[in-house]
Amino acid sequence: MARSLKEEIVRRIFRNFLDVMILRFVHKEPMWGYRIIKLAELEYGVKIGHGTVYPLLNDLEKRGLLRSRKESKKGRLRKIYKITSKGLELLDTFNESIGE
Repeated sequence: MARSLKEEIVRRIFRNFLDVMILRFVHKEPMWGYRIIKLAELEYGVKIGHGTVYPLLNDLEKRGLLRSRKESKKGRLRKIYKITSKGLELLDTFNESIGE
């Protein structure tokens, strides 16, 4: 029982970090899911799957932290995400909390 609780806590901590990582990426520049996956691997050495990133992007958008628009690039339709003022507020609050 304790092991499954520990695993649940570790997953939640990682998910919270992933939320912040995505907000930081999108704050630098609007981007799409696959680009986020590649940046996470390049900058942090973290491999995250499509099954993790896309539901999380949808959740962040539902919570009003991101907004998206569809854009066609080289014949491919991409959903481009941009941080909202609410997302910036969360990111600023997170950064202030870490500083304390």
